[in-house]
Amino acid sequence: MIKLRCSKKLFRRSSSKSSTATSSSSSSDGGDAGSGRGEIEWEVRPGGMLVQKRDGRGDVEVITVRVATGFSWHDVSIGATCTFGELKVVLSMVTGLEPREQRLLFRGKEREDTDHLHMLGVRDKDKVLLLEDPALKDMKLRAALAAQAVQSPYQPFIRV
Repeated sequence: MIKLRCSKKLFRRSSSKSSTATSSSSSSDGGDAGSGRGEIEWEVRPGGMLVQKRDGRGDVEVITVRVATGFSWHDVSIGATCTFGELKVVLSMVTGLEPREQRLLFRGKEREDTDHLHMLGVRDKDKVLLLEDPALKDMKLRAALAAQAVQSPYQPFIRV
């Protein structure tokens, strides 16, 4: 968290108190920006953007994401600033698919593991589609067929 002191009128909060109350205050004890001191608290978002700190919210906002997996739905609660990779880890506990086997689609596009939910506009009660990676699914199927062939290497000659 960064505190900036600015003398420009543009960055001061308007209050019903006189302007002498905002300029005479010189303490930096971490009071909130709404107290009329002229100090604004800033925060750096995961994307690197410097923005004014939000007031009245907790440290982590929890959202509920509805995940569609074929014919079933899963409601998952996760932090709004988490990544799609972290969502895959939570979904692996629910669905049994490992994170590398999952493909997450939001608004019709596959999302990377490093993309943050709030940066792409995922909000409370939004829907995300979960698909199994087709390449890994094919590899599993081939491995299962190969294992079956290894178990019974001999084919019967005579069938009755």
